[in-house]
Amino acid sequence: MRVNLLGAGVQDGAGRKGCEMGPSAYRTAGIAEALAELGHDVSDFGDVRPRPARVIIHRNRALKRLPETIAWIEALAEAAYAASEGAMPVFLGGDHSLSAGTVPGMARRAQELGRPLFVLWLDAHTDFHTLESTTSGNLHGTPVAYFTGQAGFGSTFPALPAVVDPANVAMLGIRSVDPAERTALREAGVTIHDMRAIDEQGIPPLLQRFIDRVKAANGLLHVSLDVDFLDPSIAPAVGTTVPGGATFREAHLAMEMLHDSGLVSSIDLVELNPFLDERGRTAMLMVDLLSSLMGKSVMDRPTTAWAS
Repeated sequence: MRVNLLGAGVQDGAGRKGCEMGPSAYRTAGIAEALAELGHDVSDFGDVRPRPARVIIHRNRALKRLPETIAWIEALAEAAYAASEGAMPVFLGGDHSLSAGTVPGMARRAQELGRPLFVLWLDAHTDFHTLESTTSGNLHGTPVAYFTGQAGFGSTFPALPAVVDPANVAMLGIRSVDPAERTALREAGVTIHDMRAIDEQGIPPLLQRFIDRVKAANGLLHVSLDVDFLDPSIAPAVGTTVPGGATFREAHLAMEMLHDSGLVSSIDLVELNPFLDERGRTAMLMVDLLSSLMGKSVMDRPTTAWAS
């Protein structure tokens, strides 16, 4: 497979500094080499640069760095569309506001191909606030509401070239939802599997049902993998930790199932904050998870000696 790596050092949507170093951490952790070893044709397009920020005023005074975030969204939507021509783009984040650009770019590509876009959201949070409903003002909490065409963005965010049907979005690993998001999600019809559902049923039946829907619709599948989908005991490098996340094997199983499906057309790796990491362990885990999605099997993992 042709794989295009694009760095997106977006920091403006998060409340804590550090995510802008994410692309460099992934490269240092050997992401290109890991994919090349699996036989993929890897090109690194470097880092996307935001467009010049314009003065934008919104009545919700809690919003933080709105002009800068919009500048990123515009640039990333174009970059995602361009990088998806005949290849699978991998977006190296950067906070989760970057998905407000990458997903619309992929939705435009899917529309051009006459296929629906589906989104698998692997996250502790639903990120379903609008510009009106957010009280924190951190715009990494808004991308899903935006790219599914929810009210509350007006003409402030860029016009969407193609809207993702909320029924085509499945969220897995959710465990922190604000009241305003609960109501909006219920009305929109997004599929949500929280950690209790995973505890009770396991990853396979929940994920397989979604995979089957994508396959039946001949859809393209975009995966958005947030570090906080994982339990903080194995992935500490994130500023939005929520206890009780996916385990090492649960996360790898999800990636292995996605590989087996053959449906994934693009992926975001988001919210990695290297400043909070422990000798690169989270960056290396995220690279290993991507490798599972791209064909590395459980049988391929070497035995390592315990070092005291």
